[in-house]
Amino acid sequence: MGDATAAALHAAEERLHAAARDGLACSPVRELIGETDQDAAYAVQSLGIARRLAEGRRIVGRKIGLTSPAVQAQFGVFTPDYGVLLDDMVFADREPIDLGRFLQPRVEAEVAFVLGRDLDSPTTHVAEVLAATEFVLPAIEVVDSRIAGWDIRITDTIADNASSGAIVLGTAPRRIEGLDLAELGMRLDHEGEPVSTGSGAACLGSPVIAVAWLAREVARHGRPLRAGEIVLSGALGPMVAASAGVFHARLDGLGEVRADFTTTALEGAAA
Repeated sequence: MGDATAAALHAAEERLHAAARDGLACSPVRELIGETDQDAAYAVQSLGIARRLAEGRRIVGRKIGLTSPAVQAQFGVFTPDYGVLLDDMVFADREPIDLGRFLQPRVEAEVAFVLGRDLDSPTTHVAEVLAATEFVLPAIEVVDSRIAGWDIRITDTIADNASSGAIVLGTAPRRIEGLDLAELGMRLDHEGEPVSTGSGAACLGSPVIAVAWLAREVARHGRPLRAGEIVLSGALGPMVAASAGVFHARLDGLGEVRADFTTTALEGAAA
């Protein structure tokens, strides 16, 4: 695990936890674990997830990050990563989401896979992903960073649970048969104005390829994908800053999903 010590790993996790708890973004954890040691970064992520589980949370799936060249270029990070989805991160289409729960939220449209069977092989291929998928849903991911100013490198975002914030799921499932997810077009609007466009091909060539990559990676780390889990397959286009109002994503052949951001808690605090 490179040169990162156990003390450094715990210090990095505590820094990220304190940022989330206090609502104050922190300095990069690469100062503690280095810029390139991904194993150390995933160890920090695991410590953070273990803390959340001890607090009563439940794992409901995984997310893939940094799959879109557009998003990679935004941060100068050129390899995918992954994080863990917890039960308190999941919202339904049109369900109000308080912006006050985030520090620096951004929004991106994705395809969510819901698995009908385990994917536990370190050599998982795309045909196995297709066979294991119960259904797919249009989704909006709210990404968030506990690192001040989104000043991140690959180890920062991995340690920070792949910069996870929340997910919004559509409520009309589609079977994957007959869908060419690589050709799927995406448009994301905010209050009726287009803010991001993209396609399935922007996600490692296809969202199915991205899920196969994830299945192999997590199986190698002893945390395979399980039946019933949600897998967010990665951004279909550039992320945009979140703000109050409705973000409306349309995914060709897959449907629509809306994230409704409110500022109720912030307004109450100001009063």
